[in-house]
Amino acid sequence: MSNNTDFILSIEDLTVSFDGFKAVDMVNLYVDKNELRVIIGPNGAGKTTLLDLICGKTKATSGSIKFKGKELTKLAEHSIVRSGVGRKFQTPSIYENLSVFQNLEMSFPRGRSVFGCLTFRRTTDVIDRVHEVAEQVMLKDSLYLEEAGLLSHGQKQWLEIGMLLMQDPELLMLDEPVAGMSVKEREQTAVLLNKISQNRSVVVIEHDMEFVKRIAHKVTVLHQGKVLMEGKMDKVQSDPRVVEVYLGH
Repeated sequence: MSNNTDFILSIEDLTVSFDGFKAVDMVNLYVDKNELRVIIGPNGAGKTTLLDLICGKTKATSGSIKFKGKELTKLAEHSIVRSGVGRKFQTPSIYENLSVFQNLEMSFPRGRSVFGCLTFRRTTDVIDRVHEVAEQVMLKDSLYLEEAGLLSHGQKQWLEIGMLLMQDPELLMLDEPVAGMSVKEREQTAVLLNKISQNRSVVVIEHDMEFVKRIAHKVTVLHQGKVLMEGKMDKVQSDPRVVEVYLGH
């Protein structure tokens, strides 16, 4: 085990109980810089709860979550975002009636506060950043589409990833990003995630095993709130315990 300061994210003995039920139970997880980690496991394994704990939506009962050495368990959600953690939930939350450009523009860190929005100017750094991110998330041709609500389901997911990338997070967390996507969109999303993990860490929760194979540097299997095992996808897939709890269903 290398020194904990080497990891962008260090989770130790993390536990959360809801009325005595341990949804996450003594979890230890270490994510490297520029690593793409996928968390798999059956429903109710504690996957989404784990992301909720990291982003501060849920407070831990005990244990520690350190991001770049800084303890997150006591911080408010907005402070966690500001320190460089971005989170995408299962359902896309984009501004359907605004253009793709406006969706991205509003996500630029300066546009966050009410005061920021009132005094917000389309300066060249904002415009450049919008174009750069739109290119990354394959929406360059849709940038001036009047309403983002007209995008396909997959494109909406990409737009939301783009909105997070506008803030340039060092840790990006995605909950089932390819659910409901077409085969082609899944393939494009795999390419996208491989690309964006080149200069940031990405943690993905996913059920689609083919997709996991295409993106995961390392896989963590959760079962009943505990880490069942961890390693490369081929090793994980062939582990009898994993087959029993998960792949066998």
